[in-house]
Amino acid sequence: MAKLTPDFSKMDGLVPTIVQDAESGEVLMLAYMNEEAWRRTLETGKAHFYSRSRKKIWLKGETSGHIQEVREVLLDCDADAVLLKVKQRGGAACHTGHRSCFYRRLTPGGEVETVSPKIFDPEEVYGRKGP
Repeated sequence: MAKLTPDFSKMDGLVPTIVQDAESGEVLMLAYMNEEAWRRTLETGKAHFYSRSRKKIWLKGETSGHIQEVREVLLDCDADAVLLKVKQRGGAACHTGHRSCFYRRLTPGGEVETVSPKIFDPEEVYGRKGP
């Protein structure tokens, strides 16, 4: 069987990674992986990403405890994007405390609606508004 690996030669060694709830199909977040994050994710079964702002690998939930247990890994046709289907522990994926990072919807009238519940207060979890 052929080994399936993302093409890290594009985008300075990063691949966009969509994270989706394995049961509901809800899109929880978008992050980036480099080769090390990819390897750690496969080795541990827990989602790891590369932080572009902090320039380091991070385990999703390492501070909040809201770990993402990987249930399925898919790659797109060009192998330059990853889809992780996960079991979201702790109920929230977003550092703002919301269930999903995609918690705001723009209505046809141009107003903003909050569509994903806030699960925790980031100031309590991180000691500030977020990482």
